[in-house]
Amino acid sequence: MKKIATLFAFSLLIIGITNAQSKKKKDRNAIKEMCGCFEVTFNFAETFNYSNDSLYKPSENKVAKGLEWAQLVVDENNKISIQHLLQVGNPAKPHIVKHWRQDWLYENTDFYMYNGNNNWVYEKKSKTDVKKQWTQKVYQVDDSPRYEGSATWVHVDGKSFWENTTDAPLPRREYTKRSDYNVTVRGNRHEITTEGWVHDQDNLKVVREEEKNDIIIASEKGYNVYKRVDDSRCKAAADWWKEHQEKWAKVRDKWDEVFSRNTNLSLEAKVDNKVLYKHLFADNITKENDINEVIESFVKK
Repeated sequence: MKKIATLFAFSLLIIGITNAQSKKKKDRNAIKEMCGCFEVTFNFAETFNYSNDSLYKPSENKVAKGLEWAQLVVDENNKISIQHLLQVGNPAKPHIVKHWRQDWLYENTDFYMYNGNNNWVYEKKSKTDVKKQWTQKVYQVDDSPRYEGSATWVHVDGKSFWENTTDAPLPRREYTKRSDYNVTVRGNRHEITTEGWVHDQDNLKVVREEEKNDIIIASEKGYNVYKRVDDSRCKAAADWWKEHQEKWAKVRDKWDEVFSRNTNLSLEAKVDNKVLYKHLFADNITKENDINEVIESFVKK
């Protein structure tokens, strides 16, 4: 009887391991469904206004479209990295814009959480807190940090999605126009669809000051639709990445070294009156030492 009980327990263990591996495979497949060539429609609208300022003006609705190539950069068991590239202008001779990057880490415990005004607070979570979860780490066009959060991929009723709420800097469409808030609390949902995927957002515009309660001035809805098209339409972007990938690997390596310090991170807004991406996008910045020096100049000591 004891032998039977032992065999039964062993069988349950094997089934559990198999199910976990199957679930992780589904997670990885869902993440990699965000790679390829997509027609993208970006939709943003301010939905509710909570400001006490009678002169408050809500942000204008924004609708933009484009062609985006999502390049698989890293495909490891516990890490998937996807670089996004916009392909704009004349289709016969398009211009390529290095866009955002998303890294997905399995059961990651190291976090840089945004806290306003170009500051990120380092947090170490327990393995229990992130068990079977994937962290999405989102980076700026210059591979500096943006926002990150951990959650479980869900596969149910034919749907695959991941949801998380986290603090983030103002998006580019806002920070050049708005100075009345300094944190975006982002409610992110990534859902894989039959035609591609959707980035569904429910965001809050927040004023954050030390030793004060956050003030929410408005809510915002974002709904970005990625419709898959033939990869050949993004050939120019894919070719651009092949030509420039070595440089950006060096940039990522330097940022990885900065993140490995596992301490709070504060970045300068400008150095020599230029933002970071303008330094790194320069054609003459290609050598490892030059890249390292530029990035380090933005890291506040």
